[in-house]
Amino acid sequence: MKYPGLITVRTSSRRLPNKCLLSFGEVNVITHIINRAKYYNLDPIVCTSNDPSGDILVEIAKNNDVPIFRGHLDNKLLRWRNCCSYFNLDDFHSIDADDPFFDGDLMIKSLELLREGYDMVYPTESSHKGSATVGFSFKTAIIEKACKEVKENHDTEVMWPFIERISNIKSTVLPEKSKTPHLARMTLDYEEDYWLLNSIERICGGLASRNTIDAFLRKNPDFYKINWFRNKEWKKNQNAKESFVK
Repeated sequence: MKYPGLITVRTSSRRLPNKCLLSFGEVNVITHIINRAKYYNLDPIVCTSNDPSGDILVEIAKNNDVPIFRGHLDNKLLRWRNCCSYFNLDDFHSIDADDPFFDGDLMIKSLELLREGYDMVYPTESSHKGSATVGFSFKTAIIEKACKEVKENHDTEVMWPFIERISNIKSTVLPEKSKTPHLARMTLDYEEDYWLLNSIERICGGLASRNTIDAFLRKNPDFYKINWFRNKEWKKNQNAKESFVK
């Protein structure tokens, strides 16, 4: 695998139940994520849990001819580590199934930057604030180290604080693609997110580039207001989870 992307997904979402199975264009959200990863020349692996609720994801992965790995429900770091061991991966990019309009080109740039000698590459600042263009890139060795510091049943859904505890880690932040990135909320957590993202899919198409989507949002400056008010609540929840870990 040249550009392995671990599609991290569960069906146990609470704010928007079964969001990865919601209709999205002619398919559902998780199938759309798989198709988009392939379109951008990433090598996707569906990385889900051993919980019975994930059985349907096995069928979806098989129907779309992509590998699947099942691991711990809550300990995402352990699931990643075991997945990398199973597929003999030296590194990978995390593809979040909550982010249906990720920028595949940026993900490849992130992996290529990682391979210049880093252990971890953070998403762009705008992506981390909710624009959801790109995930993290990791060396498998750094995930191994992080797993040694947590118990097996630990909840590592918010995983970066655990990795940041590792001494002498070499990390960097992926540079922004544009000097003025469009700050719209493009992650799927709430019903209003689904309204916005589904509308963009109908207008721009499921495989539209982020440049195309950003251009549409700039021409329709009020469109992002559909779900932007949710970003404050989302950030609060993220900060609370991160603070709890630290």
